[in-house]
Amino acid sequence: MSLSSHLQELKKKHQSLSTAVEQAQRAPGIDDLHIADLKKQKLRIKEEITRLSSGVPA
Repeated sequence: MSLSSHLQELKKKHQSLSTAVEQAQRAPGIDDLHIADLKKQKLRIKEEITRLSSGVPA
């Protein structure tokens, strides 16, 4: 997988998590821990996108 296609996949996952967070925040009875977990996943992906985009090695 090329770097650009990997970045595209990460961006898709990030957008999907954004949608999931928004839906979870609007839904009654959704556990706050679940929302926090989604946000953490989203942040990890965003950090990975930033790291790969800037060319900094892991």
